[in-house]
Amino acid sequence: MPHQQQHPHLDPRSPLVLETRDLPRRPGALHAVSRKVPAPKDLGLELIGVPQGAELDLQLRMESVSEGVLVSGTITSPLAGECGRCLRPISDTLDVPFQEFYAYQHSTTDETTDEDEVGRLQGDLIDLEPALRDAVVLSLAANPVCREDCPGLCPECGVPMDELPAGHTHEQVDPRWAALSQMKTSEE
Repeated sequence: MPHQQQHPHLDPRSPLVLETRDLPRRPGALHAVSRKVPAPKDLGLELIGVPQGAELDLQLRMESVSEGVLVSGTITSPLAGECGRCLRPISDTLDVPFQEFYAYQHSTTDETTDEDEVGRLQGDLIDLEPALRDAVVLSLAANPVCREDCPGLCPECGVPMDELPAGHTHEQVDPRWAALSQMKTSEE
C-alpha cells in the first residue's frame, strides 16, 4: 500500500496559491500569472526584509512539463531594514528571479523523490509561499549596508563615522604615561 502524504488543505483564494485547473497537462502548455499580493509575515532576515503586507509583484509563467508544472518568473518587492555598519534605515527594491518545479501527484517524480526535494501539486493547487520565501530570503545580504563605503559607527561614542570631524579620537592615555603626554603638549 503506497504511503499517502498528508498536506494541509490549501485555500484556492489565498494570494500565494496558484490554480492549475486551466493549464493543460501536455508538455509545453503555458499560462501567464501576473499578481500583486501582500507579503507574508517574517519574509526576510534579522536586519532586512520585506515588510509584512507590502506589495509583492509576481510576474510568473506556469509551464506544463511531463512530470508536473514549472513555475518561473520574477518577484519584485520593497525592502526595509537597517545598515549592518551604521544602523541607518535602508529602503530599496528587490527583484528576485524565481523558478520552482511542482510534481504532479502520483507522477514518477512524486514517487521517486523525498518530500522536501521538489514541490508538489496538491490537487490542482500550487502553494508558492515556501519557494517564494526561499527565493527572497536567499537573495538578501546577511549584513546589509546603506552604501558600499559606509564607515560604520565610532566604537567609543556610537556616532556614525561620516558625521564626525576628521581626526576624531577618544584617545585615553595610560596614567603611567601621562607625564610623557604632557611633555609633548608643552613642546608644541
